Amino acid sequence: MSTHTDFQRGPLGADGSAPSLRQSRRFSVAPMMDWTDRHCRYLHRLLTRHGLLFTEMVNSGAVVHGDAERHLRFDDVEHPVALQLGGSDPRELAEASRIATTFGYDEINLNVGCPSDRVQSGRFGACLMAEPELVADCVRAMRDATDRPVTVKCRIGIDDQDTEESLDRFADAMVAAGVDALYVHARKAWLKGLSPKENRTIPPLDYPRVYRLRQRLAPLPVMINGGIETLEQVAAHLPLTDGVMLGRAAYHNPMLLADIDRLVFGVERDSPGLEALIAAMADYAEGQLAEGQRLNGIARHMLGLANGRPGARQFRQVMSVDACRKGAGPEVFLRALAAVDLSDLARAG
Repeated sequence: MSTHTDFQRGPLGADGSAPSLRQSRRFSVAPMMDWTDRHCRYLHRLLTRHGLLFTEMVNSGAVVHGDAERHLRFDDVEHPVALQLGGSDPRELAEASRIATTFGYDEINLNVGCPSDRVQSGRFGACLMAEPELVADCVRAMRDATDRPVTVKCRIGIDDQDTEESLDRFADAMVAAGVDALYVHARKAWLKGLSPKENRTIPPLDYPRVYRLRQRLAPLPVMINGGIETLEQVAAHLPLTDGVMLGRAAYHNPMLLADIDRLVFGVERDSPGLEALIAAMADYAEGQLAEGQRLNGIARHMLGLANGRPGARQFRQVMSVDACRKGAGPEVFLRALAAVDLSDLARAG
């Protein structure tokens, strides 16, 4: 057995026990469409044992009427892991939650924050913030169908809504429906006039609004999301919320996650080194290739691992180009690693 198999254990508390889900929510990696698939989550779990990982959003109809195995399958090492569902039909969401429970997810989350046109046309995502009672019906139906916590991820408002009155009204409806926690992106979503990309940057951030919501709803856990890019910012939000959710910063610079267990959970562990990570991912890729997966589907999540090191550009080039070649195998990862200056072995990224 390889020397790096320690990476593959599940999250452990300081006393060797598994942390509670509420503790794990102190830090989570956001659900990101086309990004946080199971290969991405496997990599992130090597970097943090304690944080909560999210799937990308899965349409409830795809779970109920499609290939549930393809959409919901995950590796046990990913625990704790939350499934994010998109939809607005209470009965369909209930059935999707029931199916998801059989797969062993730790939490089931409803997306009420995505601003894309594709999502709006299906009547789910951020547009549902205008229909709090419908969302409450969805939450009730999901809770009736599963024994797992049911949570909601939302924005502070949409379009011309008053973020004080409308967010409180939405949150009160969720509490009345029995929601277990809220994840709040501290921006409005402008559904008219802004693209999904613009909605991630143009609407101003309003962190104090999320802080006030958390105070008002206590003891219901309220986690904050949006525009958080550094460990210093994570640390600044923690005393004022019940947890911090990191999105694109964690994806593009995954080595940030190597310090999360120490910074957020107070668990001292040796930061995973790049060499050990590459070796662990090469082992993982070997098993996935044997099941018919393609190497580039794994390699694309690893492009940022060498950020900040001499040779990072060539690392990315080898990983993005060579991994797409016919017959590419885990040796591509080792070839990419050879391009990186590893003289400072203590450096985490």
